[in-house]
Amino acid sequence: MTVSWAAFRAAEPEFADVVRARFAAFQHHVLATLRPDGSPRLSGLEGDFRGDELWLGMMIGSRKALDLRRDPRFSMHANPGTGTGMHGGDVRVSGRAVEVSDPEEFARYAAGAEQGEAPERFHLFRAELSEVVRVTIEDPHIVFQVWHPGHALRTIRRADQDSTVLEDV
Repeated sequence: MTVSWAAFRAAEPEFADVVRARFAAFQHHVLATLRPDGSPRLSGLEGDFRGDELWLGMMIGSRKALDLRRDPRFSMHANPGTGTGMHGGDVRVSGRAVEVSDPEEFARYAAGAEQGEAPERFHLFRAELSEVVRVTIEDPHIVFQVWHPGHALRTIRRADQDSTVLEDV
């Protein structure tokens, strides 16, 4: 099951705002797609929030766009930044990339770009989410926040030295 960013935000508004802020902290992120042989491909990408959607724009004919056309499953990891602090946590979203083919929807997206920002031709995908994960350190615990469509946000705290779940809220 996948849902739009808007549906995710409606279900978990505070968590969605934290995740979006983490992506907004840097322009470039890492996109994982599947190659024709099923092996993973990692590529740089600028995730773009416009309206209440997460968009993935790519150069015409890029390998990552061709991967998504063939198999729409993806995962996008927010840029961890510099140093070891990872302010805001380690964040990733996974799901399916739905290619935009409707000229009106494509034009609405392009119209929201700043002057000269959007190229004339590009692939555009709308992210449909199946999982959102945030990992933070709250010494002495590693804290996992995990959300799936149709389920409440789940928080798991684990001790650094032990894989035992200490709390699962």
